[in-house]
Amino acid sequence: MPHPTGHSYVYNYTITGQRGTLWWHAHISWLRSTVYGPIVILPKLGVPYPFAKPYKEVPIIFGEWFNADTEAIIKQALQTGGGPNVSEAYTINGLPGPLYNCSAKDTFKLKVKPGKTYMLRMINAALNDELFFSIANHTLTVVEVDAIYVKPFETEILLITPGQTTNVLLKTKPQFPNATFFMTARPYVTGLGTFDNSTVAGILEYEASPKTIHSSLSIKKFPPYKPALPPLNDTAYATNFTNKLRSLASAEFPANVPQKVDRQFFFTVGLGTNPCPKNKTCQGPNGTMFAASVNNDTSILGAESHPLHLHGFNFFVVGQGFGNFDPNKDPAKFNLVDPVERNTAGVPSGGWVAIRFLADNPGVWFMHCHLEVHTSWGLKMAWVVLDGKLPNQKLLPPPADLPKC
Repeated sequence: MPHPTGHSYVYNYTITGQRGTLWWHAHISWLRSTVYGPIVILPKLGVPYPFAKPYKEVPIIFGEWFNADTEAIIKQALQTGGGPNVSEAYTINGLPGPLYNCSAKDTFKLKVKPGKTYMLRMINAALNDELFFSIANHTLTVVEVDAIYVKPFETEILLITPGQTTNVLLKTKPQFPNATFFMTARPYVTGLGTFDNSTVAGILEYEASPKTIHSSLSIKKFPPYKPALPPLNDTAYATNFTNKLRSLASAEFPANVPQKVDRQFFFTVGLGTNPCPKNKTCQGPNGTMFAASVNNDTSILGAESHPLHLHGFNFFVVGQGFGNFDPNKDPAKFNLVDPVERNTAGVPSGGWVAIRFLADNPGVWFMHCHLEVHTSWGLKMAWVVLDGKLPNQKLLPPPADLPKC
């Protein structure tokens, strides 16, 4: 909902059947580069996590730092048809960290105690980049994505696209390790355009006990251990990670996958170009203008990953693959038992993804690529979900205090 400059509005909403990590952000042009924050939904009182309760919970929010005004950046790109200027840095909780030239003092530090389990509530709020993330010499256990519990699995590196959230458990070492550890993130890139090829770092630091004070003073002389992240274009790793995600599908947290399909839709998504208008010079490939679309014949520049986000619903990712979707063979391989349920899914580079959802929320709902530049170029559409017959299937009237246009 647009807010006039200098005004405020209080959102009132009811949360039913959800718990976990979500986030809020602006949705006009590129304002979400700075206007965003976490939404933490705790389980109902008396309802435990489906895993051991962590000692502490910490939000980890990835962002992008631009020296220039992001509104001016995308405005110029849309006028010229070229790619927008990229960010100067990535951030962890607003801080770029020590691997950039001028921000060693602006480093996020996660201070932990030995032998404890921490839950990191991770959110990718970056504008235009999927990110690999890792903590040196530590293993993470993925327990939730997009506020839905998953079957826990261990990983040293995770992939998170813009718009997605991932909760992980970090079990610290049993003894004070006489070392500090970088936690770093850098992009996973499959496209042809320019991107911010840099690495953001925070520091995992063990708190010293009286017995280890001397050790903690001495380790500050040594550089932190660095994690090894995959190559920038490591689609094999990205695919392997994504394939591990499965709904918990327990009695308490079932996966209510639609078994019967009433309507089937086939959409193509792609990045390409449009011709430059007459009497104008354009800065896209070969003098064209960058464009993106859903179900439109822009000239396709090349395959790349697209994290698609649907407003108003969760969906089940029942299948995915590379190459063209085969309607005769691929549905037989669909997972209709415990597919991951989420609101943002990466369409594999040069591939396809199949989702199912129950359209039980009337309204007009936005679906778009969560790479903000692709949304700006046109990779977006809307679902129109009509009222149902029952009273609880009707679109609610707007709140009485909704500001007028």
